[in-house]
Amino acid sequence: MSPFPFPVLRFPRSIPSVPPRLFTLSQANATLPLVRRIVADITALYPEWSDLVYRYELIAAQARPEKGESAEQVELRDRIEGVARRINGFLEELRQVGCVFKGFQEGLVDFPGQLDGRDIYWCWKQGEEEIRHWHEVDAGYAGRQPIPEVVRS
Repeated sequence: MSPFPFPVLRFPRSIPSVPPRLFTLSQANATLPLVRRIVADITALYPEWSDLVYRYELIAAQARPEKGESAEQVELRDRIEGVARRINGFLEELRQVGCVFKGFQEGLVDFPGQLDGRDIYWCWKQGEEEIRHWHEVDAGYAGRQPIPEVVRS
């Protein structure tokens, strides 16, 4: 159970054991117009959600538990729930596309794929024109490598 009295973001923390869909590099790049719009919505809303949670926690830390939630806490909780629902809806849209959202701050998205016969992620970051990096499934963003030219051709 969450320690917060409101829904939190369902940010995927684990790597799926069997990806539901494997993308070729060209298929992953073809989804970018849609993925860009969804990620822009997520990264635009995330600071609002984060700020509301911070404000709620600040007020809650100063509150007297025996008095229950104040009207301000209830109003903030309702706003947090609304923003969280919207963000979670966008995260679900990305999941339906078949990609994995990896970072609220950077707008990171991974696309399950294969390179040289092994499972990898094609790695895209908000602001990039196309997918130009990949990483091992267990490496994450720190393991990003440029896609070999022969694969991009």
